[in-house]
Amino acid sequence: MKVVIDTNVLISGVFFGGFPRKLLSAIINQKIIACATTEIINEYEEIIQEMIKRKQGYINKTILTPLIKTMEIIEPVTHIEICRDPDDDKFLECAKDSHAFYIVSGDKDLLVIKKYEDIQIITAKDFCEKFLLK
Repeated sequence: MKVVIDTNVLISGVFFGGFPRKLLSAIINQKIIACATTEIINEYEEIIQEMIKRKQGYINKTILTPLIKTMEIIEPVTHIEICRDPDDDKFLECAKDSHAFYIVSGDKDLLVIKKYEDIQIITAKDFCEKFLLK
């Protein structure tokens, strides 16, 4: 099953745990295929660097390496403009072009859409309860 992970889920999983961390572990253990574009990976890395600076540098910069190594990196071809926050359209574009079934997000601007074509937009909690906690 292919999914696209929104940056806020990645940050929550790396720094705080809970359902987002369960999801990231499932990706690293190759139970789920996560897809991303170079633009999404760059955003992940930028936000991780910001968080490391805030936490006084106690977290290794290479924390994303195992996750990114298991991801399917795609080149986007679709252009979508439907999100309230235009910066979130890249997650829909990635999901469509990678044929992902889900976007996992905690972002209200994405969650309010609920579904785009055949792509469902759900929280990490809902995803984990549906697929990982059986």
